[in-house]
Amino acid sequence: LQGQSKYGEEAFRMKFVVRISTCPILMEFDARIISRVTQEKWPHRIKLVSVTGIDFAGRIHDVDDICTYVTNWKDVYEIDLNLDLPRVYGKRDFRRKANAPQGKLDKDRLLTDLIRMARLRLRACEYERVQVVVETGIGLGVFAGTTIGIDETVRSLSASAIRQVLEEDGPMYQNILAVVFALPIFGVRYRNGKRQDTYQAFVDEFTQSNYKGPIPVLIADQDMHRLTVAIARKGFNVSELNPADSHGVFGEYWQNRGPAVEEKLALTTVGLLVQHHLINPDVLDPNHYHLI
Repeated sequence: LQGQSKYGEEAFRMKFVVRISTCPILMEFDARIISRVTQEKWPHRIKLVSVTGIDFAGRIHDVDDICTYVTNWKDVYEIDLNLDLPRVYGKRDFRRKANAPQGKLDKDRLLTDLIRMARLRLRACEYERVQVVVETGIGLGVFAGTTIGIDETVRSLSASAIRQVLEEDGPMYQNILAVVFALPIFGVRYRNGKRQDTYQAFVDEFTQSNYKGPIPVLIADQDMHRLTVAIARKGFNVSELNPADSHGVFGEYWQNRGPAVEEKLALTTVGLLVQHHLINPDVLDPNHYHLI
């Protein structure tokens, strides 16, 4: 959690770690201040859940994601023959071979791990007495593997994973009352006449599979800050999801005012105060972590 996780196996294991803490929201995603007075209680009903996604962007730190889930990675990427791993350019990125085939996924392994990840973070929310869980897509944008042609399948499997968890575990929840998916549509793309965005993937999964879980689900074309604040103002304990980085340090490139969701969360919430190891020493205290 100091940003020093090693690439490969250690980074791979970070996707099965959940960080969760009370984390008031200071402003909307566009940096407009959310006015409040100190006596208001709604900001303290918000939990921030930081979870690493699966990275198919082709980067050295998450090399095990590629080698574990993409069965033909040796055909897709240029190979470093000395290491028998994808060749690294610019100290970070893999390069696709010229005229390389599309990636082939180990769908069973990927779905199994996505289910484990979803089950873990929802169970953590249940333990923390969250009543409304606000989810968003984790690793379903630039990290979904568009460049190797697997993004549509990755989005579909991610939606399937959390649907299955809600159906299987939903009856056991005592605190979680509803799940809201904040999946804003930024631009509409079509492939073979089908819309290619995360919102549509989740709508298709929950409708076509005839979702049977006891927990009501809302899929919204809206940003998660706006939804989370509205839910907290209504008196519910609510969580929102931070798509974290496998390096482990909270906020990652926030100093550069990076454009990604994690950087926006660092700059629009008190997340740096509660989840960054340099500011909150409790982050590195093993007594604050529990095996589920």
